[in-house]
Amino acid sequence: MTAERARDEMPDDEPCYVISVAARMVGMHAQSLRNYERVGLIRPGRSRGRVRLYSAADIQHLRNIQRLVQDLGVNLAGVEVILNMRGRMQRMEREMDLLRQELQAYRDRVLPAVPGDEVTGDR
Repeated sequence: MTAERARDEMPDDEPCYVISVAARMVGMHAQSLRNYERVGLIRPGRSRGRVRLYSAADIQHLRNIQRLVQDLGVNLAGVEVILNMRGRMQRMEREMDLLRQELQAYRDRVLPAVPGDEVTGDR
């Protein structure tokens, strides 16, 4: 199995990159990654020897932080607020999707089918 194929089959949250590799992947200094961890913006996994290990999801998270800081000029306190709000919005969107599905299932059980309903989705 090639390294690329193994990486493609690995879950996004599987810690696998040491700090030097993660820093190189996002174009940052390792010290920046340590600082982001210190202020609570990222929480890399740890090996048994307490070595920081970053997952593909962590790498994407670091790229999001980098974009906010470098491209948009947001300070680290602002980054924390933005990322927390983004996460909260994503959780709320998932909850709304579940509620929509439950409502549709209820409508399907309770209301009779209306001719032409398949086309418009209206009842």
